[in-house]
Amino acid sequence: MKVSFLGAARQVTGSMYLLEIDDYRILVDCGSDLERSKTNGQAAPITPQTGFFPFEASSINVVLLTHAHVDHSGNLPNLFREGYEGQILCTEPTFALTNVLLKDAASLNQKRINELNASKKQRVKDRQAQMQKDLFLDRQVREAMENVVPIAFNRKFRLTDGIDVTFIPAGHLLGAAHIVINVVENGEQKSICFSGDIGRKNYPLLVDPAPVPPVDYLICESTYGNRLHENHMSPEDALADVIQRTCIDIPGRLIIPSFSVGRTQALLYTLNRLYTERDFPPIRVFSDSPMAFESSKIYLQHVKMLSGEAKAFYKENEALFDFQNFQFLESSKASKAVSNFGEPCIIISSSGMVQGGRVEYHVAENISNPYSTILIIGYCAEGTLGWRLLNGQQTLSIKGKDHQVLANIEKVDVFSGHGDRDDLLNFVSMQSPETLKRIFLVHGEFDSMEAFRDTLAETGYPQVVIPKKGETFDL
Repeated sequence: MKVSFLGAARQVTGSMYLLEIDDYRILVDCGSDLERSKTNGQAAPITPQTGFFPFEASSINVVLLTHAHVDHSGNLPNLFREGYEGQILCTEPTFALTNVLLKDAASLNQKRINELNASKKQRVKDRQAQMQKDLFLDRQVREAMENVVPIAFNRKFRLTDGIDVTFIPAGHLLGAAHIVINVVENGEQKSICFSGDIGRKNYPLLVDPAPVPPVDYLICESTYGNRLHENHMSPEDALADVIQRTCIDIPGRLIIPSFSVGRTQALLYTLNRLYTERDFPPIRVFSDSPMAFESSKIYLQHVKMLSGEAKAFYKENEALFDFQNFQFLESSKASKAVSNFGEPCIIISSSGMVQGGRVEYHVAENISNPYSTILIIGYCAEGTLGWRLLNGQQTLSIKGKDHQVLANIEKVDVFSGHGDRDDLLNFVSMQSPETLKRIFLVHGEFDSMEAFRDTLAETGYPQVVIPKKGETFDL
């Protein structure tokens, strides 16, 4: 048995791991490498000699998907375009959310290609030809989704003789899973766990990460491997504090950039609880994301898979996201009309890093208003508008126009879906240091990985490896 690290190795995005047992080949995750765009916006193939992937897509026997986020699922359509003909195994909610995310990505890809097709410049034409090789469209999304097989949590599923897989709740996102694979190879039993993204306890709507049984090898994410969450308030208390200061004490406007899948649902549920249980004034709340609307419907279809607290709230109130003075904005016209709303209000819009999406318009319209507050609730990659706001930049260019930053900029991390260093340590500590043969750290900045490796060594886990991209290990 051997494992190859083809993505999210010494970086955060692009999760993709190839597990080979004799001639049976399992691909765990097939994510978009969002950091490849740092090189002049190019998304060149990993190895031009073999196509988009560093392997023959047709050689893969099965794909296992931990969860829906595009850094884990975003290249599935390209895998089918390159010749993969097998199945994708994941949980039912992951299937539904992945379908929404990939359809949205295909729509954006088509728009980019159409814009380049309209250009008469040869340089743009050349770029368009390259993009058509790299970007999937709706047809590839349909092909991928037609080959999904939903798998229940905590039930062994036989892949082939001597190999089975179990999906274990990971928190982080509706349907997210740790994946445990058991193998009998040459009469010897071996087991390996792919953590996926590890959630945190008591996160709005979601179940806590479940214990993982003893395994021989552990592939563990390390996004927050070198830090703890800064805010120790509950999500309700943290959000209540911000709303009180920005919309109640003064008649202001609160802009919350938020990812449409997962983060927005946690926000809306928390707001519903504030208005239902704490008698907050009925301030208008606008959710400006068609994808958030579609994702929220999926959450409602899977209430039984949410936390006990969320299920009890839904049973009592017959709603998770629908409350007084709340409105989803579906059209672009409705989105822009909110700028003329004269009363205190809360606008939740994607994306969370203030990079692309409708949120750029809302930030541009409010960034020079000292009665407005922009609340950052998650990680912002270097160079994004969100990152520049957090770093105190006084003037921002948005869609070619400069804006003076007069709005208040705040940050809370209570809505981060990733467990911090202590959560990661708790996840690893479920394994015995005497029987765990090796830990591989993935899905994190290199500094975070090194810090977490040192923390693990101090707590009795010296068998830690930080693999390079493309590196293969015999297990």
